[in-house]
Amino acid sequence: MSASLALARKYRPRNFSELMGQEHVVRALSHALETGRLHQAYLLTGTRGVGKTTIARILAKTLNCETGVTATPCGVCQTCQDIDAGRFPDLIELDAASNTGVDNMREIIDNARYAPTAGRYKVYLIDEVHMLSKSAFNSMLKTLEEPPEHVKFVLATTDPQKIPVTVLSRCLQFALKQFPPERVAEQLHKVLSAEQVPFDAPALRLIGEAAQGSMRDALSITDQAIAFGHGKVDEQQVRQMLGNVDRDFVWRVLDAVVARDAAALNAEVERCFEHGLAADDALAQLARALQRIALAQPVQASVDAADPDAAQIQRLSQALSAEEVQLYYQIALHGRDDLRLAPDEQTALMMTFLRLLAFAPSNGAEPVREATPANVARTETPLAPRGRGVAGEGAGASPYPASHASAPSPSPQPSPTGGEGVTRTVDATQASAQVTSTGSPIPSGSDAAPRRDFDGDWLKLVSLLPLAAMARELARHSVLASWDKGLFKLALPQDKRPLATQKERLAGTLSEYFGRAVKIEIELTDNVGESVAVRDNRVRDEKQAAAEAAFMADPAVQVLLSEGGGRVRAGSIQATES
Repeated sequence: MSASLALARKYRPRNFSELMGQEHVVRALSHALETGRLHQAYLLTGTRGVGKTTIARILAKTLNCETGVTATPCGVCQTCQDIDAGRFPDLIELDAASNTGVDNMREIIDNARYAPTAGRYKVYLIDEVHMLSKSAFNSMLKTLEEPPEHVKFVLATTDPQKIPVTVLSRCLQFALKQFPPERVAEQLHKVLSAEQVPFDAPALRLIGEAAQGSMRDALSITDQAIAFGHGKVDEQQVRQMLGNVDRDFVWRVLDAVVARDAAALNAEVERCFEHGLAADDALAQLARALQRIALAQPVQASVDAADPDAAQIQRLSQALSAEEVQLYYQIALHGRDDLRLAPDEQTALMMTFLRLLAFAPSNGAEPVREATPANVARTETPLAPRGRGVAGEGAGASPYPASHASAPSPSPQPSPTGGEGVTRTVDATQASAQVTSTGSPIPSGSDAAPRRDFDGDWLKLVSLLPLAAMARELARHSVLASWDKGLFKLALPQDKRPLATQKERLAGTLSEYFGRAVKIEIELTDNVGESVAVRDNRVRDEKQAAAEAAFMADPAVQVLLSEGGGRVRAGSIQATES
């Protein structure tokens, strides 16, 4: 490996054939060059390190190569070599971040009138063009729209929203793609193989994730990893360099969540900070793992068999319901936002993990428990699917049926022997008999709930049902359109559409309450009527209005307002709970 040249510079693409990940740009520019249909100005947008400046330099070579205007510059002529070396006089690169004024732009406009010094075209590359002042943009509009025949503009920016539409309309715009971690790892594999640097494949994946879509950043991190690892790229050393948690951290956390083992989560937090690892990275990796699990549930083919985490992803995609995965993902994201507000990072991470337990969907899971030798032994066994509806489903069954999140799994019952930490499970045949085709439990035998009749008062019924948080929101925002025996037809506002996913869970609670199978149908509409939520808001507003009226009618208040120069601060009058 060259001792004087960084990998990001050494492996910068020199022509379109070497440019990876931006095929849509290469195809359009190559066709334009081959047919002679060149635009006067191009706008390249995208995050840092995805190839904006590289494409501009390759375009300059295609226009000025001594072999002619071509999509495949020779790379060996004096012009190509000068452009690669950054000394070609007709490629003018301007950093708009440090040249923002109108005077800088006028200088470019004045020079654009003169013919090229050494090539066919003058190519103006203006980087971070969104940093130009409004007056600078205005001064270049006419030249940008009708430049001299020998001038081409290439504008590059990471923030196209800040560019005036008058400029955008004069440019041919290309949005460059970010590089996914897999693509980055693939490129790093080629680079390190060419450099004869030993490496671990998982380490390349870590670098790809840390680069956040930037190939230049990935190569820079790789340079750092080679130095840190004394000439090799080792997974553990890369983790230490980046401050990453170890690979199995997220799987141990999710296993503890499935087992509802708060003590195990506390141990993971302590281990994380004993090694000086960042809470933000821990939550980011947790969110990333949950995303992969969520995708594996409906699309099992998304799990690459060669992935070292494939077995963990497949196992947890069966152990967790889709609803749980989505909830945990949101908690992980919000936990990252809470880091700046918490007293310290360890507190924030621990509270986020405890939130995973506290807000877990009520699906028959065990209560949160402290780790005991028996619990630890049970946690180490393969995890059984939770929230899957009919017990005894095969491991290969799809984890994404419409009703899987609603069917409560049998709750573990204390053993008649009284042994600590020992549980017994309900027989699969018995559990299957207790679930209808819609996923609603039907009480049977001596444990059946008393059969109740419905008097048609939906608002009263909602107040009596022991519902989980999201199912309660569905009930509160719905209006009973009609009901007949076991069928409840509910009207739900269009803007509350996401709550419809709780239909089966609400049906299960109603089945338990009435002692018979209940089915729910939901109609989305713009005119629902008065739901529990609407009624509660109306009652609250009426109380607030009455409180404000009573306060303003008080003689003492009137004296203060009229004679004492007082005034009532908006929002300061609060109705008391009756």
